[in-house]
Amino acid sequence: MLAFSLLGISAYSQVDPYLWLEEIESDQSMEWVRAQNVKTTAVMEKEPGFGTLKASFLNAMNDTEKIDYPSVVKDMVYNFWKDETHVRGIWRRTSKVLYMQNKCEWETILDLDALSEKDNKKWVFHGASWLEPNFDRCLISLSNGGTDEDIVREFDVVKKEFVAGGFELPTSKGGAVWLNENEIIVARNFGDGSMTTSGYPRIVKRLKRGQKLEDAVVIREAPEDVMGLWPGSSYIDGKRQITLYEAQSFYSHDLYYWNDNKLLLLELPKDSEMQEIYAGMLLIRLNSDWEVSGTTFKSGDLVSVNEAQLIKGKLDVRLAFRPDAKTSVEGVSATKDGVLLNTIYNVNSVLYRLNYVSNTWESSEVETPKLGQISIIEADRKESGYFYQYSNFITPPTVYFKDGQNTTIVRQGKKKFNADDLEVHQYEVKSKDGTTVPYFMVHKKGMELDEHNPTLVYAYGGFNVSITPSYDVRTGIGWLDQGGVYVIANIRGGGEFGPAWHQAAMKEKRQNAYDDFYSVCEDLIRRKVTSPEHLGAFGWSNGGLMAGVVATQRPDLFNAVIIGAPLLDMQRFNKLLAGASWMGEYGDPDLEEDWAYIQKYSPYHNVHAGKKYPEVFIITSTKDDRVHPAHARKMAARMMEQGHP
Repeated sequence: MLAFSLLGISAYSQVDPYLWLEEIESDQSMEWVRAQNVKTTAVMEKEPGFGTLKASFLNAMNDTEKIDYPSVVKDMVYNFWKDETHVRGIWRRTSKVLYMQNKCEWETILDLDALSEKDNKKWVFHGASWLEPNFDRCLISLSNGGTDEDIVREFDVVKKEFVAGGFELPTSKGGAVWLNENEIIVARNFGDGSMTTSGYPRIVKRLKRGQKLEDAVVIREAPEDVMGLWPGSSYIDGKRQITLYEAQSFYSHDLYYWNDNKLLLLELPKDSEMQEIYAGMLLIRLNSDWEVSGTTFKSGDLVSVNEAQLIKGKLDVRLAFRPDAKTSVEGVSATKDGVLLNTIYNVNSVLYRLNYVSNTWESSEVETPKLGQISIIEADRKESGYFYQYSNFITPPTVYFKDGQNTTIVRQGKKKFNADDLEVHQYEVKSKDGTTVPYFMVHKKGMELDEHNPTLVYAYGGFNVSITPSYDVRTGIGWLDQGGVYVIANIRGGGEFGPAWHQAAMKEKRQNAYDDFYSVCEDLIRRKVTSPEHLGAFGWSNGGLMAGVVATQRPDLFNAVIIGAPLLDMQRFNKLLAGASWMGEYGDPDLEEDWAYIQKYSPYHNVHAGKKYPEVFIITSTKDDRVHPAHARKMAARMMEQGHP
């Protein structure tokens, strides 16, 4: 890691005294980390009520009265379960009949606590890839400590044991899918030169049972400067289709079909997203306009592409769904009777059913609870019924099973905090450039507009990710129960209003997201909900970058800022772990024209001695192999050097 981290930085090393903190687990770095943790813990433990609050969090997280989410395989329901007894978790199953009756007789398939003790690892379950159509074996992915890297091992679900001499892949980022019972398609770290500059695989191989990984046959080798190459697999109507997804960036990719040892590049827009396959058609979400035979399909549209014609090099494209200005397409799932389309309208979920009738797509809204977040938990193209979940800020998750007009509540989440005296409102405010930005506010009923309400504002604002109303136990216990006001700002960069909303904060337009956030905060102050003395900001990952930016750009607005798993050194983000894969979002800091706008907001380069900043709490994980912990470490070190709290 050291060789990778220090590649090409000799010029910059003269002005950055904290490059050594990029050495993730060196003795010097870890000694520094432990020292900061001791200081931080001491400060937190002095806070009144800290012990009580910590106990409340632990009780909520270990509560066995939680939802056992279903993953349906044939007539069985599988579930991964963690509690105080099963800290690392167990993979278990029961019959679908008993699950629907809430009379589960769970049978443990794999005990990760026992396996972790046996292997002397801290295994985290990353899921299973099933061998269809028999579903008697799967490829299980396990991560040591929760990193993105994992191992892959073949598992026999009938015997409930790993297959002796079966498929076993070493620790790596990548993926593996079944070709048949004796062959798998794999993307891994195959050694020197096999990974991209983003740290993802660039080679996909066909591996036979009993064959050494180095002897597997190469299917595709991508250039080193792409983001990554991953295999996929579908099994529809008795036919298995292998796909290869070759990403040039987060927002540009090539999609290949692999059949009979031949690769076929599908002639689809590079920035489109394949959502589902249904009735011989690929369902594609567009992120830019696409003209086909004189017809222009719009950015944000969901279109269908005839698969058989596409393979022949011809395009038969139909409009499946066109969202309006306040609607975005979030997800697509196939069922026996049609396609489920999960959308967002004005930052609340709306579910539709699509049917293909007489060469035309027809849509009808599905009756579901309103003003909240809906997610499809389980849908099967061979079944008409499906499971979905609904929640909002004050309503715990509820799992429904819907089949035709019949809807059954299958599971009801337990209330973990007092929501009876809470109310929710949605407001809008004009941003700096006149764009209307919505935000949600949750608070106690009868709240006085006296400028003294402790208020925490959260946002993400990137990567086309939509933030919708959901039930957050930690926020409920740790903030709302304590009398705080909680605000979610749906700033640009997210996907709440389709591709244009996201694209309005990409690269040189990134400042729009931060201006949106300031507009929301200033509106709260203008409406006398709070004041800078009582206002805090919070963000995680890309939202952690946002939190770092607002703390350094507008310290006058906030009294405290929580900066979680952040990007902060935006001059070196593309050289740290998966950072190069995010240049499609932020730009390339090695290009003079891109660094010209990036440096204006890079928190690590815009914190200065002698300037007053809000108190910050910076959080990271040594095991984070996606966002490098050095971002948080270096920012903390620089702020302490400058004498900031």
